[in-house]
Amino acid sequence: MTPRWDALLRSLRDPACMAGHSEATWDLLLRQALAAGLLARLGALAQAAGVEPSLPLPVRRQMRALLAVSEQQRRSVRWELVMLSRDLRELPGPILLLKGAAYVAGDLPPAPGRLFSDIDILVPRAQLDQAEAALMLGGWGSAADTAYDERYYRQWMHELPPLVHVRRQTNLDLHHNILPLTARIKTHSKPLLAAARPLAEFPRFSLPAPADQVLHSATHLMHEGDWRHGLRDVVDLDSLLRHHSHTPDFWEGLLTRAEELSLGLPLFYGLSLCQAYLSTPMPGDLLQRCPSRPGPLRRRLMRALLRRALTGAHRGSMAGGTRLAEFALYVRSHYQRMPLHLLLPHLIVKAVRRPAAGQTRREAANPAQQP
Repeated sequence: MTPRWDALLRSLRDPACMAGHSEATWDLLLRQALAAGLLARLGALAQAAGVEPSLPLPVRRQMRALLAVSEQQRRSVRWELVMLSRDLRELPGPILLLKGAAYVAGDLPPAPGRLFSDIDILVPRAQLDQAEAALMLGGWGSAADTAYDERYYRQWMHELPPLVHVRRQTNLDLHHNILPLTARIKTHSKPLLAAARPLAEFPRFSLPAPADQVLHSATHLMHEGDWRHGLRDVVDLDSLLRHHSHTPDFWEGLLTRAEELSLGLPLFYGLSLCQAYLSTPMPGDLLQRCPSRPGPLRRRLMRALLRRALTGAHRGSMAGGTRLAEFALYVRSHYQRMPLHLLLPHLIVKAVRRPAAGQTRREAANPAQQP
């Protein structure tokens, strides 16, 4: 990333340093953090470090406002899990929580200051039809607005089309795997479900095992294709690594699990980003021993693309070539998801039906406020 992002990265690595930022530093840092979806996270870190009272009043006000939104969203997620427990009570399960919902329900470090757009759950593929039917009876309906979207998700993807509750307007993603059926990396959900840990507070749901939380976070980061919140996802991954690394033999178990699930490549890139930008503590030879470690040329190319793409959230702080890097990573993510004979027609359809600037496909289908 460029030097213009140094203050934000320092604040994420060492929250106590926020007490010494000048007004000029805050002027840029606030805009970057807001654009990257990290301002509430900075507020949570400042409170935990005990430096929040010393921050400038306008900074505190903005942080507290977004922290209030984050807290309200966390309450909403918990309520939605209660309602989903009722909707899915007859499903044999297990039902796995992913990403933000898992962070909230498991009270994990990425949750404080996290803003949410949806709830992600994963069920065994054999129970997918039963789960969808139960959710429809509970008031959930598809947000896909074309027959092509329905076929795209149901035939090729690792999830059904996004679901929206008819009254609460909550978004739900119902997964049966963590990567598409057509993806170049072949992984399966059975090992994730077998290692899942039931939640005491929400007994209908389970959390992925610690290593699986990390692997899913890294896989999501490297396969999503939209880097506007890429730095936020790196921060999530860093938080999980710092939290779980206190468990004995965590790092060895993580490498072993990555090899078992064929997720060594996204893990390598995720660990590299955490180490480079957030100084995540990890064993010195970890990257060298990572399964599916890419070759030197590929590493240099990806490093150059990622360094630029991570600056794309804030227009005034972008590195040179950022838009080209974003496009290259967008194409790469789809190439990782689909073979060329499916990918090329799909990209043509997406280009023809491209939503308005600044609007995602999901927002175009459902513009209502998310929990």
